[in-house]
Amino acid sequence: MHPGNHQGSERGLPGAPLRVLLYRYFFFDWLFRDASRGTLAERESALRFNRQIRHYLLVYLRRWTMLVACSCALGASLEKGLSLDYAATVFYCLSSISLVTAAVIARLWVGLKYE
Repeated sequence: MHPGNHQGSERGLPGAPLRVLLYRYFFFDWLFRDASRGTLAERESALRFNRQIRHYLLVYLRRWTMLVACSCALGASLEKGLSLDYAATVFYCLSSISLVTAAVIARLWVGLKYE
């Protein structure tokens, strides 16, 4: 099974708007099936599918980790190099939010792998 072969996925649209592409670049919920709805067999099937494609979470984890590193480095360079403390605060906040998101992705991957 491939991650685009379920209802609700519009994978590979040639003229997708930029906001859709950015959403899919940073967020992964469109790849996975909802394992909390349906009959018992449907839920087990969705969970099995989600476990099979859990390796995509590592790609998203790498993206968010890079966002943490880049936003923290940019914040530090704005703060130390240019003395723009308020602008640096924006990037430090972004790095904090990105770090929490990366931790959630890591927990989801561990949960799908070992539980």
